Amino acid sequence: MPSLNDVRRWLDDRQVEVLTFVEETPTAATAARAVGCSPAEIAKSILFLIGGQPVLVVTSGDMKVKSSLLKKAAGLTGKVRLPAAEEVLDRTGYTPGGVCPFLLPDDLPVFLDESLWRFATVYPAGGDDHSAVPLSPDRLARLVAGRRAGICIPLGD
Repeated sequence: MPSLNDVRRWLDDRQVEVLTFVEETPTAATAARAVGCSPAEIAKSILFLIGGQPVLVVTSGDMKVKSSLLKKAAGLTGKVRLPAAEEVLDRTGYTPGGVCPFLLPDDLPVFLDESLWRFATVYPAGGDDHSAVPLSPDRLARLVAGRRAGICIPLGD
């Protein structure tokens, strides 16, 4: 499992800062309070299983994944579900609340929702539930080799 120090070293090699906080940052709301931004600017990383195949979605904190759009973007069929905490750890190396898009297994596809590009800077987790990484969406996409896709809708829709 990658540690915060592993993520920090990997990002430091790429001249990217990791912010750390005393308070916990496991949700978009708590992360936004710690960072001092809106929940929408938090880039939440969520693992989904589509017919048993794992995919990671990074989206704005004010959005939710639409299953049909995710399946189409991933080119997969089957039921879309959220895995149990143990499976999140097994598939990503991170515990829920601290999942980040960095240092993931090579065979785990990463999708970046279009909603992230509303902002100059977004804040994904930095490997635990006390961190955030300020990045432009374009830089985030390059760092994680993520595929940009319209797969989310606003919360409440």
